[in-house]
Amino acid sequence: MRTFAAYFIYMHMQTELSFQSLGISEPLLAGIRDMGFEHPTPVQQLAIPKLIAQPTDSIVLAQTGTGKTAAFGLPLLQHINTAARHIQALILSPTRELALQITQDLRDMGKYLPGLHIVTVYGGSSIQQQIRQLKQGAQIVVATPGRLMDLMQRQALQLQTVQWVILDEADEMLNMGFRDDIHFILQHASQRQCCWLFSATMPAEIRQIIRQFMHEPAEIVVGSKNTVASGISHEYYVTHAQHKLETLRRLIDFYPELYGIVFTRTKAEAQEISDRLIRMGYEAEALHGDLSQAQRDKVMERFRAKAIHILLATDVAARGIDVENITHVIHFGLPDDLESYTHRSGRTARAGRTGISISIIHLHEMEKLRRLEKMLHIRFIRRSIPSGQQICEKQLYHYFEQLKQTDPSQTDIRIYLQAIKSSLDELSREDLIERMAAFEFQHLLKHYAQAKDLNVPLPEARLANRNNNRNAAFQAERPAEGNWITFRLNAGRAHGLYKASLLQWLLDYTRLPKSAIGKLIILDQYSLIELDAQADLQALHKLRGTHPQGLNESSPAEIFLTKRMPRAKTSTIRENR
Repeated sequence: MRTFAAYFIYMHMQTELSFQSLGISEPLLAGIRDMGFEHPTPVQQLAIPKLIAQPTDSIVLAQTGTGKTAAFGLPLLQHINTAARHIQALILSPTRELALQITQDLRDMGKYLPGLHIVTVYGGSSIQQQIRQLKQGAQIVVATPGRLMDLMQRQALQLQTVQWVILDEADEMLNMGFRDDIHFILQHASQRQCCWLFSATMPAEIRQIIRQFMHEPAEIVVGSKNTVASGISHEYYVTHAQHKLETLRRLIDFYPELYGIVFTRTKAEAQEISDRLIRMGYEAEALHGDLSQAQRDKVMERFRAKAIHILLATDVAARGIDVENITHVIHFGLPDDLESYTHRSGRTARAGRTGISISIIHLHEMEKLRRLEKMLHIRFIRRSIPSGQQICEKQLYHYFEQLKQTDPSQTDIRIYLQAIKSSLDELSREDLIERMAAFEFQHLLKHYAQAKDLNVPLPEARLANRNNNRNAAFQAERPAEGNWITFRLNAGRAHGLYKASLLQWLLDYTRLPKSAIGKLIILDQYSLIELDAQADLQALHKLRGTHPQGLNESSPAEIFLTKRMPRAKTSTIRENR
C-alpha cells in the first residue's frame, strides 16, 4: 500500500539564499541572471535542492505567483539529457496561456543549454503543425490534457520514454474536469522515474491521485494548506442584488488606479457587465468560453498592455491567467467553494506584493462568507460602499495630484502657451482650478449629484444567531422542502462533465435564477439536477442543441433530462447536443 510522507513545512524563511547555493549548474545560473532573478523565493529555496538531489515523487503546495515554474523548471532542466532527442519530460498545464508561459520560461532559463528542444501542444492551434514539431524531436513536452490525449490517440506522441511527469496547477486541472485525462496519462507514462505535483490547494481529488499514482511522495508546503496568499486584504460590501452593478461602478471610480479582474458566475453575466461598463465609458472587456482563441489572445494582449484596466472573466476562462501588478480582484458574488476563492484571490498579491480581494455580496451570502472565513483562516473586513461625495473627492484629488507631478518640460507644450495664457488672464487661480475640475469631471459630478446610499445594514438578530442557525441564508433563498423536482442528465464524470460547467450551462441557456437551482450531483455515467418546482421549467427547452462545456468525444450523441417525481409517470425531454 502506498504511503504518504511529509518532507518539511515552510513557515518563516529567515535566510536569504542565492540561486548558486541551491546546487544549480552554471549554464542555468547564467540563464536566470539574464532573466533578472536575484534571490530565490521560499518555494524555490525549498523545492530546488530537493528535486535536484532526489528526483522522486514530490508534492509542492504553494500559492500562485510564488515562483513555482522555476521551482520545478530549474531541477528539470538540470536532469535533462540534451544530447538525446526523445521525450524525457512531460509538463501538464490547465490552459494554453499557462502552457505557453511555462515554455517561454523554460527556454529563457535553459538558453545556455545547447541542444535543448521544447514543444508546446494545446488546443485551438493546428494539430498537424504540432505533430511536425514532435517528429523533429524534443526532450520536453508542455501540454494541455485535452490536446495531449488527442495526440496519443493519433499515435503521434508516446510516453514510454518519459521519466518526469509534472502536474502544474493540478487543482485547476481537476476543477476544469480533467480528472480522467490525468489518470489516463499517468497510467500510460508507466516508465516515469517520478511525478512532481504542484498545486495551490489540496482537495480530495488531489489526494486520490497521490494514493493511486505516487509512491511515498515528499510534501513541501509553503505557508499552509488551502490558504490564500498573506499579502491579500479581504474586503466585502453588502448591498441589494439589484444594486450590485452600481456598487461595482462606484468601486471602480473610488480606486482611480484600479487594474483588476472582476469574476462572474456565467459567460452571459461577464459579457453583459462588460458591455454596460464600456457604454459607461470604462476600459473593460470580457473573457469567456464563447470567444475564439484569437479573440481571447487579443483581450489578454490588451489587458497585459493596460489598454484595458478591467477584465470581466468566468472562473473557467481565467484559468492560467498570469498577469503582473493586478491591484484588485473583485468577486461579483462569492464562489461556491474555497478552491475557487483561493485561485481567484491569488491573481493579485503575486511575487510578494500586496493586493485587495473585494466581494460584492447581498445578505443571503453572508453565511457563505463566514464559512470561507473559517475554512481559509482569513478575516473579511466590512467596508462601506463609497458615497457620491467621497468618490468625487477621491477623483478630484487624484487628478490634481497627477497634474502636480506632470513634467511639462518633457513635451513641446510651452511653445503653444503664450496665446493660451493671454486668453486666461481674466481668470483668477481659483477660477481656473474650478473650471478645470468642472470640465474634466462634469459627467462624474452629474452622475453622483443625487447618489443614494447603497449599503445594506446587517440585521443584528442574524449575526447573534449565526452559530445556532448556520443555514439561515440558504434557507431564505431556497423554497420549502418538497418543492424540488429532480432531473436526470445522462452525462457524468466519465464524459468530461463537472459541476462548474453544468451550473454555467443551466444559468446561461435557461436564464433561471440561481435560487431556482438546487443540488447538482455528478456521478460517473449520469448526473442529477434539482430544480425549483415553482420555476419556469419550460426554460429547459432552451437547452436543445446545446451541451455543457467540457464534454469529450465519447459523450452520448443525445442528452436526456428525465423528470423524476414520486408516484408519477416519468416524462422525458430529449436534448440534442
